[in-house]
Amino acid sequence: MSTIFLSPSRYVQGPGEMNNIGTYAEKYGKKALCLISNGGYRRQGSQIEESFVKTSSEVLFDYFHGECCMTEINRLVELVKDKGCDVIIGVGGGKIFDTAKAVAYYADKPVMICPTIASTDAPCSALSVIYTDHGVFQEYLFLPSNPNLVLMDTAIIAASPVRLTVSGMGDAMATYFEARACYHSGAITCAGGKVGVAALGIAKLCYDTLISDGFKAKVALEAHACTAAVERIIEANTLLSGIGFESGGLAAAHAIHNGLTVLEECHHMQHGEKVNFGTLTQLVLENVEEDELLDILNWMIEIGLPVTLEELGVTDTSREHLMPVAEAACAENDTLRNMPFEVNPEMVYHAILAADAFGRAALNQ
Repeated sequence: MSTIFLSPSRYVQGPGEMNNIGTYAEKYGKKALCLISNGGYRRQGSQIEESFVKTSSEVLFDYFHGECCMTEINRLVELVKDKGCDVIIGVGGGKIFDTAKAVAYYADKPVMICPTIASTDAPCSALSVIYTDHGVFQEYLFLPSNPNLVLMDTAIIAASPVRLTVSGMGDAMATYFEARACYHSGAITCAGGKVGVAALGIAKLCYDTLISDGFKAKVALEAHACTAAVERIIEANTLLSGIGFESGGLAAAHAIHNGLTVLEECHHMQHGEKVNFGTLTQLVLENVEEDELLDILNWMIEIGLPVTLEELGVTDTSREHLMPVAEAACAENDTLRNMPFEVNPEMVYHAILAADAFGRAALNQ
């Protein structure tokens, strides 16, 4: 099996780039469907409309209904056909990106991804995570190509709630540990090949950037400042983690996140916050050295990421309540099989309990 390395066709990052979205869209089509939330339109709608004024293209807005599910995807595919749109733009957060990518795939159109937050590594990937209409993980939709353009306006992202960028750091921190596990197991990645040294190197660079700049970026964002550390973390959360997870592979951390989606009390938590607890659980499963576990745990706490079940909203830690999480994480179509050793629900259940105990002990120090 060969190694395969994927990336978006073009990645643009910098303050004020949303002012150029119309110019970029013009290269892909004459009529753009812009998928955006109601709140996103209030914040960025006029800016996007203004960017199209100086182009030969037009933009049609449609409001996202809240879930990346086949009901929403099918609705939008029909809208694209009815309105004659020839390029799809997703503006906002992770589920909007995944929906826009899926719609572009089924409608056979180019897609531009324009995050207003840096909360996940979804923007750059050729992957959509599909949920049921009620928000429970259903499947991964692997796409034949990455987005045509990813545009990151760092001024907008720096003004977003700090929690969202911190959540993105939780999602990104999983990248290296999952890629490392896939590298050792010889697993097939989301890109369809084995992990190469380039993907593993980018995943490690993502980890190093989070460790060196994560706390500095959090402090700067709390002061509403867009510093060099903030720029580096936005790139790590989005580009480095996006390439790293797709060409490096997913393993236990994201499978455990998917398991946690069966608990209704976790639905209010951000994707990266649940992935972060999944990373801690994966490290317990791997029985990593104590120094490594404590270093990562202390970083998570310093950044402000959840390290206990209670912080995720889970107060019932009985076997009856948590075993469905472990069983869902071990589903045949999920990524726990990419670990370099066999994992079963019983192991995952005990690792979740131990991860929670380590988190509580570290918080109480």
